[in-house]
Amino acid sequence: MNWNLLIRQGHRWISILFTLAVLVNIAAMTQGQPPLWIGLLALFPLILLLISGLYLFAMPYIARARRG
Repeated sequence: MNWNLLIRQGHRWISILFTLAVLVNIAAMTQGQPPLWIGLLALFPLILLLISGLYLFAMPYIARARRG
């Protein structure tokens, strides 16, 4: 399997997880003072989104530099 396609699909799924984590965080905040781990729930997918997004952003520039 092509690494670019795998990372692109993973980025999409991680964005869904991030959206769900933010919704859980918002729902917990409406119930009062949420525990700290709920506040940090969206942080892990956000870090993965940052890494995969930077990779996807840089790929066209890296490919162009390799071509000449």
